[in-house]
Amino acid sequence: MKLRNYLAAAVTAASFSLSASMTVQAEPVYVAATAIVEHPALDAVRDGLKETLAKNGYSDNDLKFTYESAQGNPAIAAQIARKLVGDSPDVIVAISTPSAQSAVSATQDIPVVFSAVTDPLSAKLVSNFDKPGKNVTGLSDMSPVQQHLELMQEVLPNLEKVGVPYNPGEPNAVALVELLKIEAFKMGLEIVEAPSPKSSDVMIATQKLIGKVDAIYCPTDNTILTALESVVKVGIDAQLPVFAAETNAVQRGAMAALGFDYEDIGRQTGEVVVRILKGEAVGDIPVRVANGSELHVNKKMAARMGVEIPASVLARATKIVE
Repeated sequence: MKLRNYLAAAVTAASFSLSASMTVQAEPVYVAATAIVEHPALDAVRDGLKETLAKNGYSDNDLKFTYESAQGNPAIAAQIARKLVGDSPDVIVAISTPSAQSAVSATQDIPVVFSAVTDPLSAKLVSNFDKPGKNVTGLSDMSPVQQHLELMQEVLPNLEKVGVPYNPGEPNAVALVELLKIEAFKMGLEIVEAPSPKSSDVMIATQKLIGKVDAIYCPTDNTILTALESVVKVGIDAQLPVFAAETNAVQRGAMAALGFDYEDIGRQTGEVVVRILKGEAVGDIPVRVANGSELHVNKKMAARMGVEIPASVLARATKIVE
């Protein structure tokens, strides 16, 4: 009888131990990211985000991470947003204005952290930077357009007219062009617009600038950046210097860019996500303008566009592509 009681107690203890070990394992946190299109800057945001999550212990079995691109289609961005909301992630990270607008429209409950959004106010993502409220916060990558124009003047002292291809259907691009006009007017410069609603329109729109401008400026417009090589080709063929607002464009052929390190923007975005995962209310986290800027120049492409980059610019460049 005593042996039977002992065996029963042992089986009970083993069962309890197994049950306890099975219930201890917690569900991984779920971070769902989406972007309007795949190009180096937005991909870098995603990579920086994942790096920060990993550094804070959210990796391997502790994290479920998904990423979807809308392939440049706002309708697909809306579909992705609805799908992600149905999946009930802990946080949605929306990279770029169209994806952020879709995510914010799709949920009022799941925390949404936007990133690489130029003007969150005009995009109606938030109404206040300091106290965004509700379920939305994030990072703006508003370009320092005055500095961009000053750089262009430094490289091209006789600069008078700047051509700007952009997508008039992309709110962040429209906001940047309006800001460019204001700053250009103060500096005695003229902005010549080249509307490009689709990536396939970019080359034709840029070609229309030939003979009308002294340089081409590519803003942080996803449509234009997707087709950047088309702009560069026009620049080479027509001997028109091509400047850009984001530094990854220099590796792809722009002759100079003063902009953000988008992988670092991703890291800064990840810091916001970590705060939310640790329990901080998303609406209490202020919207920030991303920190840091870098000057990249491409000497080879400048020469192909008929320009010699001044020594003063080379001296302060953070990266030089030979």
